[in-house]
Amino acid sequence: MLEQRIGFVGTGQMARALARGFVQSQLLSGDQLVAHDPFASARDEFQRQHQDASIVANNGEVVANADIIIIAVKPQSMPQVLAEIKDHISANSLIISIAAGVTLKTLCSRLASERIVRVMPNTPCLVGQGAAGFSLAAGATTDDSRVVSQLLSSVGLAFELKESLLDAVTGLSGSGPAYIYTVIEALSDGGVQAGLPRNVATQLAAQTVRGAAEMVLQSDDHPGQLKDRVTSPGGTTIAGLAVLEARAVRSAFIDAVQNATTRAAELGLD
Repeated sequence: MLEQRIGFVGTGQMARALARGFVQSQLLSGDQLVAHDPFASARDEFQRQHQDASIVANNGEVVANADIIIIAVKPQSMPQVLAEIKDHISANSLIISIAAGVTLKTLCSRLASERIVRVMPNTPCLVGQGAAGFSLAAGATTDDSRVVSQLLSSVGLAFELKESLLDAVTGLSGSGPAYIYTVIEALSDGGVQAGLPRNVATQLAAQTVRGAAEMVLQSDDHPGQLKDRVTSPGGTTIAGLAVLEARAVRSAFIDAVQNATTRAAELGLD
């Protein structure tokens, strides 16, 4: 277990997913959490999930009472939040930002600190299946990198990357769960149209996505090779794939990732 206290500036969906993941993985206990959010509903939900967490009156108190501070607010809220916490940061404060598009340069400048890590996680960390990328500012140490990797790896996969690649992580894995939920919903609709009960169709669709993903993760083979192995000449799978190709589904996914990546860059404060 980690010994540090973890502070959350913002207790929205992603903050709650991370906090719950950290606790469920037994990396830390609920009484090591301290948090604030301006919205009572978000604060109450965080407290409901972690009854022994400390909910404090403002963001300054979060920073003053935590060793590692996770800034989990919308990019549009960052200017105000950074101004609120700047004077409370000490040399012992490790700052982690999960705000899309807000660069390390901006964070370091506005917080007058370089012990900062920028992270792009995603919500499946709630079930221990997250996918994240992170980048370190110049003042972050090797130990800081290890701690961040430990936190993120406790709830899924984590990769240390150049900051220039984090917007792409946002477009792919940050926004990606929504793309896959759409795929599962569509596959379920197809099953219902073919006569399956809705609950069966949805579970079959979700399990199919889970199984296919696990095969990719456990195999050294390219996804295209795995696809070819279930595509018999003149069979059912090639008939379905022909429709996807005709409708440019592959291209649509590529464009979705690119558009989300571009939007992430636009959200920055520079």
